[in-house]
Amino acid sequence: MVVNRVVVGAHYGLANFIAQRITALVMAVYSVIMLVVVMGGRPLSYAVWRDLFTQGWMRVATLLFAVSLAWHAWIGVREILIDYARPDSLRFALHVIFALLIAAYLGWTIQILWR
Repeated sequence: MVVNRVVVGAHYGLANFIAQRITALVMAVYSVIMLVVVMGGRPLSYAVWRDLFTQGWMRVATLLFAVSLAWHAWIGVREILIDYARPDSLRFALHVIFALLIAAYLGWTIQILWR
């Protein structure tokens, strides 16, 4: 028996799967870097953190972490809303709210890093 299926939709599955894995890897590497810094033996103080985040590589690494976190969160929230939020108007409203929240958090992170 042959079943003719009509495939519809945006087909984000593989791209989202790969993006989730890449962003998770970036966040894991950053977490290891932060663990090494925290366990490095120097007592943590405001001056140590300030000196650490005045270095360009740490700012870039933190920004890369924040972008990865935002992208990872967006994919997860989007998939949950697509699967569970009904009706479509509610789903759209929640998409807009979460997109604005994630963008605001990312903007706030950039402001903190380069203030």
